[in-house]
Amino acid sequence: MKNRHLLWLLAIVHTVALGQNTTTWNGKQCAVVLTYDDALAVHLDKAIPALDSLGLTGTFYLSGYAAGFANNIPRWKTATNKGHELANHTLFHPCAGDQPGREWVNPTYDLSKYTLQRMTDEIKMTNTLLKTLDGKTARTFAYPCGDTKIGGVDYYKSVEADFVAARGTKAEMLTIDGINFADIGSYVINGQSGEEMIDLVKKAQATNSLIVFLFHGVGGGHSLNVALPEHNKLLRYLKQNAGTIWVAPFIDVANYAKSHQMAHK
Repeated sequence: MKNRHLLWLLAIVHTVALGQNTTTWNGKQCAVVLTYDDALAVHLDKAIPALDSLGLTGTFYLSGYAAGFANNIPRWKTATNKGHELANHTLFHPCAGDQPGREWVNPTYDLSKYTLQRMTDEIKMTNTLLKTLDGKTARTFAYPCGDTKIGGVDYYKSVEADFVAARGTKAEMLTIDGINFADIGSYVINGQSGEEMIDLVKKAQATNSLIVFLFHGVGGGHSLNVALPEHNKLLRYLKQNAGTIWVAPFIDVANYAKSHQMAHK
């Protein structure tokens, strides 16, 4: 009798623990963040209409110098009014030209030639620029080309107080307690099928993890590209499984995870 009672108690504890594990992310199994880099016109023409049609929101990492930003300021303002996040991808998108395969880097915006002060100033200026569009001061950041250092120094540390979190390019899924808010990894999408991307989401569901997708071209517009029908297959899966998958802008997920970590210290 005592053994049966003990087994019953263990079953209850297991059920409660399972419930906590599988509803970690705002009551859902996992969190999915859809990010789009470089202020491309195809984001406005193709990605945002696809998201809007399903009531989903994404995060758009904008660089002030980009033609797709400068030529479409009213449309980006409309995007933020629909719930999409406008986020900081620096003013000139500097990448380290001294890395292998970086011959294409414009010498004027070669991160390996930057000073820490120049990078700090350009990041802060981009925040000011974005504030003119959405009126917000809370912001997230994404490292151009995934480069994080100037002269061996993590440049984000000089601006960390101005951001909620930063997105990197390391392919990783993270539990809510395992997040480093200074460099949250992401899956760079280039040619993957809808099924391949959905499989990644299913893995995040199974492990109660956060997964961040990093898109550039969507149906064209960049050498790193996903076909529009494949992109939309992913979106449809996310919408169809809204009961177990939390899809939200990067800033919302980061704020939620930070609150969770603080509450469980």
